Amino acid sequence: MYLPTHFEEAHSEVLHALMREHPFATIVTSDTDGLTANHLPLHLDTDGSEPGVLQGHVARANPLWQTAADTDALVIFQGPQAYVSPSWYPTKREHGKAVPTWNYVIAHARGRLRAIDDPIWLRTQLETLVDSHETGMAEPWRISDAPPGYIEKMLKAIVGIEITLTELTGKWKISQNQPEINRAGVVAGLNQQGTTDTQHMADLVAGVGAGIP
Repeated sequence: MYLPTHFEEAHSEVLHALMREHPFATIVTSDTDGLTANHLPLHLDTDGSEPGVLQGHVARANPLWQTAADTDALVIFQGPQAYVSPSWYPTKREHGKAVPTWNYVIAHARGRLRAIDDPIWLRTQLETLVDSHETGMAEPWRISDAPPGYIEKMLKAIVGIEITLTELTGKWKISQNQPEINRAGVVAGLNQQGTTDTQHMADLVAGVGAGIP
């Protein structure tokens, strides 16, 4: 990933927060057929260790757990992203020297992938994943809500994966290279768009001057 110093985010707590808030990730691996990308939700387990472990599962029919087992993997987590119009820069009206750009927040996690074909491990991992996403629901669903025989059948159809991380890299491209007056214009412009991503990006840009990541 191209990473200018002024866009680099190296704080593990910030990267971990992104990975937890946006758990649907892209796993890139390489096998005899070349590069492969898989997309699935992953649970980050730090358990006091850095940079952490990612856990998830794939369909048994997915060749990832066989072809990419015990290989290096790149996992990509993407946070808020938004188009930035040069018309939002007050300085554009002074000299016209402005072009469009795209703001975004990305975390790259690298580590060793292994497959875990163990129903007990899988059940525990699924309960953790479900609980993390059902918390806050009016009527949280639990695995135990489904018939045991049905769950057993579902467990046989999936295989666990775990990636022990060795490196975390973050890129926070949030208008840090613009003067304060232009950042204020970007915040105003993004807020007018009214989408979840643009509002989140506006908050990130607004935090640049205050030293908020």
